[in-house]
Amino acid sequence: MALPLTLFGATDCDDTERTRDHLDALGVAYREINIDEDEAAERFVIFINSGFRSTPTLVFGEGKLKIILTEPEDEDLDKWLTFSGS
Repeated sequence: MALPLTLFGATDCDDTERTRDHLDALGVAYREINIDEDEAAERFVIFINSGFRSTPTLVFGEGKLKIILTEPEDEDLDKWLTFSGS
């Protein structure tokens, strides 16, 4: 069973667009949250990235067990997609 995936992105972020396009091309299911439109999500991204508003931030899993990738290159993302069963 694949871990759920959430993509925290921003409106004018080229890396968010690249990551979204990559996930779409692979047919990976994910939920996207735009931190420009969701203050709680923005605070989460800043907290999880040690004070930086880094996008995209990807979260695999939910609850107490999560794997977080910040601004991953496609090759790194592919490794985690394989690991997570996505």
